[in-house]
Amino acid sequence: MGTTRRIFTTWFATLGFVAAAADGNPLLNHTLNPLLPGKPVALSQYAGKVVLVVNVASKCGYTPQYEGLEALYKRYQSKGLVVMGIPANDFGAQERGTNQEIAEFCKANYGVTFPMFEKLDVPIAKHPLFTGLIAKTGQPPKWNFHKYLIDRKGGVVAYPSDVEPLSPTLVTAVEKALAG
Repeated sequence: MGTTRRIFTTWFATLGFVAAAADGNPLLNHTLNPLLPGKPVALSQYAGKVVLVVNVASKCGYTPQYEGLEALYKRYQSKGLVVMGIPANDFGAQERGTNQEIAEFCKANYGVTFPMFEKLDVPIAKHPLFTGLIAKTGQPPKWNFHKYLIDRKGGVVAYPSDVEPLSPTLVTAVEKALAG
């Protein structure tokens, strides 16, 4: 029985699911592969933190937001903020690079240190993480750099691409979520 359970757990993990997040937040019941080869990351490790999920792209007019995302991450990481970048080529084919190319671009141009995950190979609205975020907010991403702020209790607020990472709107929401 133990071996069968391990096999199914491993199989589900490769499909992007984990058994349960520590806080019961179904939005974090997924695993994602890191941008550079490595072990899959169980998002459940972010349970109890404030998580900003952003669909990113390297060739977009909003790409300079990487700088603000990194600054936001550095400013609030010690207080419990996690910024997650998830590349997608869904909008304007503005993320054509390989995972290696995306990683090199982000590091060289913006010094990105926040968690970055591999480029989605399915339409963003079909990925289980984004399906959950869309269901919670009723707002699918309409372009690159759409943001979802998940509070410590699993509440979600969506922000469109034109909301800058260091805008008073987003900073105030992050601070409120971290205090909550």
